[in-house]
Amino acid sequence: MAAHHLIVGGQRSGKSRHAERLAQAWQRAEAGHTVTIVATALAFDAEMQARIDKHRADRPASFATVEAPLALTAALREAAAPGRLLLVDCLTLWLTNWLMPMDDAPDLPGWAAERQALLDALPTLPSPVVFVSNEVGWGVSPMSREARFYVDELGRLNQAVARRSQNLTLMVAGQAWTRAVEKDEE
Repeated sequence: MAAHHLIVGGQRSGKSRHAERLAQAWQRAEAGHTVTIVATALAFDAEMQARIDKHRADRPASFATVEAPLALTAALREAAAPGRLLLVDCLTLWLTNWLMPMDDAPDLPGWAAERQALLDALPTLPSPVVFVSNEVGWGVSPMSREARFYVDELGRLNQAVARRSQNLTLMVAGQAWTRAVEKDEE
């Protein structure tokens, strides 16, 4: 199994920048290594489009990009190859796209199937995957049932991805705290 890595932290904690630095180091480590960004964001307003544009502009030119706002598992399977690192940025927006679509009702059965497909695929991918995700469960409990469900679901997703990863990094104020993941029973 390829060595996967989960990077979590709050907004503007340096998660994406750290993930890109890890990917660049991996790319430099051996001739022929490539990196593909698997982007999950959707631009529903000008501010989000500006964020996406900044991420694109800041990425190294050598990184390929695949857009996967919903079908993350299919995108990972298609892009995975020996010698290629996949960087998923980010699980938070992927979950948002499923649970809070701007133009439709949430597809909870579809989300459950896609989540399980991702978790089942991770041990079989020939590529290491670096996941970026927010840690949103440290604040005040949200007021709405939907928001509480989202926070809980992201927490469960982060835990499940962490269990399938070899390393976990917590980003705080631009600083990375990394450790090997302890394996336990699900």
